Amino acid sequence: MAEQAVIAGGCHCGAIRYEAEGAPEHHALCHCTDCRGWSGAPVIGWIAFREDHLSVTGEPVTYHSSEHGERQFCGHCGTGLFYRNASALPGLVDVQSGTLDDPATCPPGAQIMVKERLPWTSGMADLPAFATYPGMD
Repeated sequence: MAEQAVIAGGCHCGAIRYEAEGAPEHHALCHCTDCRGWSGAPVIGWIAFREDHLSVTGEPVTYHSSEHGERQFCGHCGTGLFYRNASALPGLVDVQSGTLDDPATCPPGAQIMVKERLPWTSGMADLPAFATYPGMD
């Protein structure tokens, strides 16, 4: 991924903001059951930064989703924000890429955990597409 000076984002209500300096380590769309259950979405984008390159303002709530994994979210609006797993991803923090101020500037480079992918997600691009909610164009 190309070097970017600062990538910023935050939760839906604005109570938590973050900035990451430098290039992300990776950006992937995750299909795992754990991410799906936590987010309520069929797939979730994670963009990873070195822990020491991320600064956070506000106080996210921490949920220990597994023996080694912890997820953080805004306790006011519920927006999922961060994932850490010191045993699997030492020194990294995954940030939900949908919370970036400008997520279009950081496209993902891979899909991961496709062994747990919902079968119908592979055909999403073939579904009818609407510019807004159907019937409201």
